[in-house]
Amino acid sequence: MFYSPYLRATTMRFAITGVDRSFSIFEAFLQAGWEPLKVFTAPVDDYHDHHIKLVTRANALKIPIQLSRITDDDLYQLGAAGCEVLVVSNYGWRIGDWARYLPHAINFHPSLLPDARGPYPMVRAILRAEPHWGVTCHKVSAEFDAGDILTQSAFALQDDETLDSLNLKIEIAAGRLAGRVARDFKTLWAQARPQEGGSYWGKFTDAERTLDFNQPVADILRVVRAFGWIECLARLDRHTVYVRRAVGWVEAHAHQPGTVVYEQHRQKVVAVADGYVGLIEWSALQPGGERHIGR
Repeated sequence: MFYSPYLRATTMRFAITGVDRSFSIFEAFLQAGWEPLKVFTAPVDDYHDHHIKLVTRANALKIPIQLSRITDDDLYQLGAAGCEVLVVSNYGWRIGDWARYLPHAINFHPSLLPDARGPYPMVRAILRAEPHWGVTCHKVSAEFDAGDILTQSAFALQDDETLDSLNLKIEIAAGRLAGRVARDFKTLWAQARPQEGGSYWGKFTDAERTLDFNQPVADILRVVRAFGWIECLARLDRHTVYVRRAVGWVEAHAHQPGTVVYEQHRQKVVAVADGYVGLIEWSALQPGGERHIGR
């Protein structure tokens, strides 16, 4: 058992899914005195996702780790071990019929449900210039992100929000929210409210990722900020490049939008509708699928 000033007589035994972006949630339950039984994670590419912190913490606690998808047998084994809550976060696989084996299962979703259900809504939050965002803890349901809401945490978005800054805000907010859930779980579970209305945001498309140099500087840079390390697509000289970082400014000119007007080492300045966009960090597909990084 773990000491915490919030420790109550009715602490819970739990299992958790996730990657390193879920670490703040895991730590919050540990600090609240909950007893971990197992960590479920998934193979990662160590580029978009990592799980080294989560795995290291689990190893230090001497609890088992599973890299494969949760099966009905896994749920049965958790129930047999006395698991009271399955905590789900950043887990791409669907959870089976947990209610046959476990008393509770909750998910931490990176939006203010019922709005923006779906696999990765943060990109569109920036594309749509949403004024605020947040994290929701809800019951796991058969339909993704549709279960009754236990509680939420909201925060403001800035005009120049990036995918990196939004993800960090979400991780911090999720940790705070998890602490609240851990400290008052039974009441929040009993008082959870059904979702009504809302929206589902499907996975973003290549069209949304593609920079349109006929657009103004501000719109183009918003797309770059929204996709960040996921990278945007752009057509330059009949070739597709992948843009991770760009700058831009408004300036009158007579160039056709999409024209490369200046190059310095591997930085390229492209004319757009109302000015110029400089591609600072980008990559190009090479024969065999290798990518050449430009800085």
